[in-house]
Amino acid sequence: MAYDRRGRVLIAWLAIFFITFGAVGAIGASSESSFESPDSESARGFEILQDNFGSAGSFLSGSIVFESDAGIADDEIATAMSELFAEIDAFDEVTVTSPYSPLGVQQGLVSEDGTIAYATLAFTDDTDEIRASEIGREIERSVEEIEVEGLNVEIGGAALSEFEPPESELIGVAFAIVILILAFGSVLAMGLPIGVAFVGVGIGIGTIQLLTNVLSIPDFATSLGAMIGLGVGIDYALFIVTRYREGTRAGLDYRTAVVTAIDTAGRAVAFAGATVVISLLGMYIMGLAFITGLATGAAVTVTITMAASVTLLPALIGFAGPRVETTRWRGLIMAGGASFALLGIGIGVPLMGALGAVVLVATLLLSFVVPGLREALPPRAEKDLRDTWSYRWSRFVQKRPWPMALGVTAFLLLISVPVLGLRLGFGDESTFAEDTTTRQAYELLAEGFGPGSNGPLLLVAEVTDPSQIETIVGVVARLNETPGISQALGPIPSESQEAVLIRVVPTTGPQEEATSDLVEILRDDVLPAATAGTDVEVLVTGSVASSVDFSSYLAKRLPIFFVAVLSLSFLLLMMVFRSVLVPLKAVIMNLLSIGGAYGLVVAVFQWGWGVELLGTGNGPIEPFLPMMLFAIVFGLSMDYEVFLLSRVKEEYDKTGDAANSVADGLAATARVITAAAAIMVVVFGSFVLEDQRVIKMFGLGLASAVFLDATLVRMLLVPATMELLGEKNWWLPKWLDKVLPTLNVEGGSHDAAGASRDADGASRDVEPASTS
Repeated sequence: MAYDRRGRVLIAWLAIFFITFGAVGAIGASSESSFESPDSESARGFEILQDNFGSAGSFLSGSIVFESDAGIADDEIATAMSELFAEIDAFDEVTVTSPYSPLGVQQGLVSEDGTIAYATLAFTDDTDEIRASEIGREIERSVEEIEVEGLNVEIGGAALSEFEPPESELIGVAFAIVILILAFGSVLAMGLPIGVAFVGVGIGIGTIQLLTNVLSIPDFATSLGAMIGLGVGIDYALFIVTRYREGTRAGLDYRTAVVTAIDTAGRAVAFAGATVVISLLGMYIMGLAFITGLATGAAVTVTITMAASVTLLPALIGFAGPRVETTRWRGLIMAGGASFALLGIGIGVPLMGALGAVVLVATLLLSFVVPGLREALPPRAEKDLRDTWSYRWSRFVQKRPWPMALGVTAFLLLISVPVLGLRLGFGDESTFAEDTTTRQAYELLAEGFGPGSNGPLLLVAEVTDPSQIETIVGVVARLNETPGISQALGPIPSESQEAVLIRVVPTTGPQEEATSDLVEILRDDVLPAATAGTDVEVLVTGSVASSVDFSSYLAKRLPIFFVAVLSLSFLLLMMVFRSVLVPLKAVIMNLLSIGGAYGLVVAVFQWGWGVELLGTGNGPIEPFLPMMLFAIVFGLSMDYEVFLLSRVKEEYDKTGDAANSVADGLAATARVITAAAAIMVVVFGSFVLEDQRVIKMFGLGLASAVFLDATLVRMLLVPATMELLGEKNWWLPKWLDKVLPTLNVEGGSHDAAGASRDADGASRDVEPASTS
């Protein structure tokens, strides 16, 4: 239908695209990252803070840190900074606690030598991260207007940091153009997957922005959606276009080739996309708004991109017709110019972007007067499957199955070793790039007040009797004697006198393991001992305690999620391939590749191996990252698994030759799997150039997982293990075969004449695509 009604389909997709972004422009977007876990101590503490101390209980906060050798009490400095604080406090969303105010003095916002001080900024509950970042930019402009000699002012807090829209995906697209041309030998065949991916990702990102108004979706969800959507979008369209070209070269007319491609590769795409979506939505079992927001954003983008691949792509193929197989010199040069321009924009070199655009436009104009530019390149000669390097490689591996299988397994286990030291938690501002004001503010605070000042613990207690104050005073004294605590200030009463606040500054930074341990020590030992025999309950809250509770909550539920995804993958593959050992091997191999990716992420971002090259710092791994990586990579690996093994099974059913069927299947799919994996690695890998540390982690984790899966697993482990098992690969107990539903992702045979009929039943006489 999409092929026959290609005009309507194209108009519908373009209408959806423009309507989506029109709605975004009219409604706008919100953004929120609430890390509280249900029924946690930190969550109850935040409730007390919000009820009694107003915006002090906000999840979003920031600081203005300043220093001067003349001392912050200097009249000129005090006047300038007080005016700045009054200007910031005028924002409806912000409450400022100045170091010059009585409360600021009580909270110890001035260093002992009087040369460094800071003001705290607390946001109202309805302030999202986008608005906080906008306020940060306005504060920057105000700071730049201050002209006081010897005064250094920095803006602290991730909420106030600058949020740049991602541009690194353009780097991935630039390399995708080159890879697709090399794989297809056709400019138009290259353009179809990229065009479909852009439309799908564009609508997906717009939809995510609209959903932020009704769901708790963090700001980096759009970057994550773009990363995943672009990778899978090009991937899915690549598989379908490849199958379509196989059909035309086999003598099918265009319509039949499209129908066959959608009924085979299109089914695999729908299966793989649905698996990714189901894996992502499986994260709903965590029961956290932040996690479900991330899962929803990624799932929406994958769903829309998948739908575009099986509807918009056939329509575009219909418009392209025989030109899919024809590449002219002007198209090749223009594609090179476009790739160069995109690369320049992606890496932030405008001159490269301009030069690429000039080449593109100049080639187009010159082609009207230079006939040679309109000439077609000779078609690429196609080799017999058994003359390809991939067939020879498979046979090479199959002749050495034990060394290959054991060697690759040992290597993947080796690079997975860092996972044993995995520590979940949220990175603090010390992970920001050194030249950012956020990082400079962090360093300045640490210099004047110790590293723990960047993440103080907030201890709160409700007061129902004045006699309880004496107990709380004793708690403060006990805290000041506790190892790991630099200073405990308080108790600070609320205006209603119904609650008190104790501000505890640890001796270690917010992301340090010792700080997380301190939270547990206070809860389990110090506070119970200090309040024993009384009815006083002191709760440990604040951003650090919330991070500890959030990480602990997720860590306890990760095994449930892993088992659910593994079981689903095993059952789906067993239904597809009618085998027990094939899905079992797939699950084990996927665990090995994901383990290797986890190991690399831990080694770089937690241990700090080469992390400075990525413009960030080392720290704990974000607690939601292992779960997101697991869901995404398992879904993506199903794509390669189905595409490769279905061809192997097809050859085995034809010949009964367990050995050559593996080599033939690998030879038939190696080029497209290699191209698809290379594109994904580049697209995902380019995101390590983004500003946000969490996006860098996703980029490295996904790129390394796809690389390991498409090389070591598909090209080495699969042929080696299938050679060892032989015909046992396809063993399935008869009783299980009877009860197990059949899931057909490769489609059935089609009658060419029947498939190429118009809606009115008239036969179409269409010639195969030209290869000249």
